[in-house]
Amino acid sequence: MNATRAASSGKEPRTERGRRTLRALLDAAAEEFGDKGFHEGSISGITRRAGVALGTFYTYFDSKDAIFRALVRDMSGQVRDTVAPALRSAGDQIAAERAGLLEFVRFVRAHKEIYRIIDEAEFVDPESFRAHYANTADRIKARLQAASERGELRSGMSEVHAWAIMGMNVFLGLRFGVWDDSEDAERIADQVAQLLACGIGVEGSQGS
Repeated sequence: MNATRAASSGKEPRTERGRRTLRALLDAAAEEFGDKGFHEGSISGITRRAGVALGTFYTYFDSKDAIFRALVRDMSGQVRDTVAPALRSAGDQIAAERAGLLEFVRFVRAHKEIYRIIDEAEFVDPESFRAHYANTADRIKARLQAASERGELRSGMSEVHAWAIMGMNVFLGLRFGVWDDSEDAERIADQVAQLLACGIGVEGSQGS
């Protein structure tokens, strides 16, 4: 994600040095809020982690609320940008969903703080919280429907299917990315791909 757009209105950096400083502040905010939560986290804690003066914070952000809102959007964008290349390079849609989940689990393992930050956004910044999930589901729905039109998936792919896949991925990331990251991520992705391709009902059962 282009971190330049994360700054408060009118405070966008114009130099490469400024963009690096803004990126450092966002990364430091992820550590601060990930460790302490929004309410206990502080601007001074963010600047200390970023290695910049306290006044530098206000060069880019108006408040703690402002950087938290920017951080939620930034982390959501990082997930999107991490997963997108894997989706594009896959041979078919089942393979794409497998690759997307694999990259998501790997991302979560490297950024475990994302769950605490996104969860707190429900109460600190409900608009960003809702946008994170709604936008993700919209992207999934669009690619499922496109795959259906190509004949790679059954017809009737809908918002329900998109939210179901997203919900599954979110909780798999929590279980196998945050709580315990010892499970082989490839094996997790393989099992989910099989689930998507074949379902869980026995052949000939109701609903198959």
